[in-house]
Amino acid sequence: MPYVNIKITREGATAEQKAALIEGVTRLLQETLNKNPATTFVVIDEVDTDNWGIGGESVTVRRQRDTG
Repeated sequence: MPYVNIKITREGATAEQKAALIEGVTRLLQETLNKNPATTFVVIDEVDTDNWGIGGESVTVRRQRDTG
């Protein structure tokens, strides 16, 4: 029973893009490890950029600095 957790920043991934991720990860596990798609769980968490840090600062701050 595979469980895959995908974390992305909350920046407008469409329902279609998320569906493609879920389908693709499920298929990859089936093809690579012979896992049953019916018992494969894929969860996508969308995280605000204020709550995602890289190198000691939030993604929000980094992007503001990099585009400023």
